[in-house]
Amino acid sequence: MAQTVADRRDVDFVLHEQLHVEQLDRHDKFREFNKKTVDLIVSEARNLALKELLPCQREADEEGCTFDSGRVMVPKVFHRAYDLFRQGEWIAMCDDPHWGGQGMPATVALAANNFFNGANFPFMLHNILIHGAGKLVERFGTDKQKNLYLKNMYTGKWGGSMLLTEPEAGSDVGALTTRAVKNDDGTYSISGSKIFISSGENDLVENIIHPVLARIDGAPAGTAGISLFLVPKYWVNDDGSTGDFNDVVCTGIEEKMGIHGSPTCSMTLGGKGACRGTLLGDENKGMRAMFVMMNEARLHVGMQGFACAGASYLNALNYAKARIQGAALTAPKGSSGVSIIQHPDIRRILLTMKTVSEGMRSLLFYTGFLEDMAAVSKSDTEKAGYQGLIDVLIPVAKGYITDRAFDMCSMGVQVFGGYGFTKEYPQEQLLRDCKITQIYEGTNGIQAMDLLGRKIGLNHGQAFMDLVAEVQKTIAAAKKDASLISVANILETTLTHLKETAGKLSADLGSENMLTAFAHAHPFLDVTGDTLMGWMLLWRAVTAARKLAENPKKKDLAFYQGQITGARFFINTMLPVAQAKMAVIQTGDTSALDMDEASFGS
Repeated sequence: MAQTVADRRDVDFVLHEQLHVEQLDRHDKFREFNKKTVDLIVSEARNLALKELLPCQREADEEGCTFDSGRVMVPKVFHRAYDLFRQGEWIAMCDDPHWGGQGMPATVALAANNFFNGANFPFMLHNILIHGAGKLVERFGTDKQKNLYLKNMYTGKWGGSMLLTEPEAGSDVGALTTRAVKNDDGTYSISGSKIFISSGENDLVENIIHPVLARIDGAPAGTAGISLFLVPKYWVNDDGSTGDFNDVVCTGIEEKMGIHGSPTCSMTLGGKGACRGTLLGDENKGMRAMFVMMNEARLHVGMQGFACAGASYLNALNYAKARIQGAALTAPKGSSGVSIIQHPDIRRILLTMKTVSEGMRSLLFYTGFLEDMAAVSKSDTEKAGYQGLIDVLIPVAKGYITDRAFDMCSMGVQVFGGYGFTKEYPQEQLLRDCKITQIYEGTNGIQAMDLLGRKIGLNHGQAFMDLVAEVQKTIAAAKKDASLISVANILETTLTHLKETAGKLSADLGSENMLTAFAHAHPFLDVTGDTLMGWMLLWRAVTAARKLAENPKKKDLAFYQGQITGARFFINTMLPVAQAKMAVIQTGDTSALDMDEASFGS
């Protein structure tokens, strides 16, 4: 049966054969999540995605969101989907059941989110924002704040957003001007304007709880003086009841190229002097709080981009098998047409899409698995080791994956030819929707700077070297299989070049060549991602080779053989290009810095 949205066989392969996620049930924290339970969760997520979220994807895109006098109406079809999503308790999958969560492993939640986002990523934005805001309350809130807000948020009764960006303070958060003035009752009067606020106003929920970054009067300049506040749309009384409107006004929504079902709002706080909030965490520690939730947010964005790419691939695959166009190149003149999957260039595109999308799935699920292992670690040292790996991987999981995901969505349009450029098929929407993932939660240029400037040197470089050691383990395992030695050697050479490149750039960061190093940060992100994708695909091939040696069922033969062929394709064709890029990076070309600003044009 043709797969859509996400390939269930491949999801199961990563969960159970590559990562062995069922091993987590040996720990008390995940005792209930044996293989049967994990499979049931994934099946339920897939059913909801295919039966409810996917059918309303196109209608919601065409209807979009409506703004009227401060009110925002989301596409009508989202209301049923949201009610079903709430009933399934999908908003807080990994969180404490006491607050309305399910307590499941992050790896399993990522598998569910693979289906949800592949089916309807704009719809999922509403739920992700609720969870992200709730997580801030859970992590930094007082007992009173948790009791007032958290369960209502995690169960989806109330919504959430994140009010961070301002017109003159985008990536430069420290330049924000939103003010907070302390009142006699311990609350703060909030005043300012925010832009690009996803789900800042909508009609899905009774109330919306806004974490807001603002500066208390007299606080230091820059990020050192930023605090975080909880600002509800409707004030929440001490007994939990909803009070008066809190002077949080949506002044408009953006007209965007994609994610039409998700409102991107401009917000004014305290326009009538009646907006109040409560401090969340400590004064002047707002940015620290935001960075705590950044890993989760950026991993989610990587999932969004990948899910678009994975869905685009399956659509393209199904279309290529059915579309008859032109005779086979080797067929006699006058022969009948064949499905376009028989044509070499289409096969090249599809194999590129397949290997890249499968490698992205493994990398994202692996990052989630590291979170689960950190959660059950017995020692602080072990936990810190897992966290270091996560920290290095996050800019790749967000930046590299969304860059490649957009490329894959473009290829998905190409397979459909002219039809891919029309609204008759979902390919063009997936391409449009995917683009934002390269931009928000820190542009991919910022992800590249984070990888180079912070993560490579994290813990004196130990986190990066721990990741290198993990790659080397897979290379060693692959070399025990004669059929994989050649690709293992290519990955090993690439890894050596990556270490050399990282060393060169790190040295430049501490010298007068710092700007040159950052000029090559994004290419470095690319080659790091390529190397890690090669690792994930080789790991898959090692796993598949072992399964083939065990005489698997006939129905699994093609799948396992495809893992080995896919790894060979990516490593043989992509990693030599990555090695060449590393050589270019190490030359330290300064043209981008030397170019006079006037020479760019007027």
